[in-house]
Amino acid sequence: MLVATHKINKSTSKAVKTSHTRGSSRVTQNSALSKGDVTKALVLDAALYLVGRDGFEGLSIGRIADRMQMSKSGVYAHFESKENIQIEVIQEYHRRFRKFVFEPALQLPRGLPRLRKMLDKWIELTISEVSTGCIYISGAFELDDQPGPVRDELSGIVTTWRKTLIKAIEMAINEGHLKSQTNPKEMLFSFYSVILGIQHDSRFLKSTDSSEFADKLIKKIITENKPKSIKKALHGTNFKF
Repeated sequence: MLVATHKINKSTSKAVKTSHTRGSSRVTQNSALSKGDVTKALVLDAALYLVGRDGFEGLSIGRIADRMQMSKSGVYAHFESKENIQIEVIQEYHRRFRKFVFEPALQLPRGLPRLRKMLDKWIELTISEVSTGCIYISGAFELDDQPGPVRDELSGIVTTWRKTLIKAIEMAINEGHLKSQTNPKEMLFSFYSVILGIQHDSRFLKSTDSSEFADKLIKKIITENKPKSIKKALHGTNFKF
């Protein structure tokens, strides 16, 4: 998961590495970080956990202060308002999401290898976040009818991710890995539906086979859009579908 699940120690005299099972925190052993920078990073880490657990409305300077074992004024000094914290939480989640899902895919060839890697990592992350929830998804439901800077920030970042997937699909079409008549927006809708299904069944219904179903559906969606010449197009990529 991309959010911390640990209890944060109030001592911040030294930079400490926070614990994550997925992704990585920006709080690491680094003498270049000032005490203020370290404290702010730890406060943000605590805020990420609270948003994942309680939602954006459940986030408050008081709850962060309690979790950090510091004063409310100490938290306020770093962010000045609840809204600022919420926006920075979204930005930090996006940074970690990009590092875990998108960056590994860039190591693979353009087309289906890269697209499939993005989807595999996205499914893996979604399953790992069952206990806290994906901020992209849970935040969208929570903020859909709450106009303002926080909603705008989340909407902008989700749109960026969607454009990234659209571009990956278009690359796969251009590389000959998908049919020329494949509709990128329709394919994106199908992929998003799979992820939403994982969230619903795993988080709400406590289903244990969501990832298996998701993998089968992703393969089916891609297979239905593969050209007959797919083997030739993928020659040299070491990609097995």
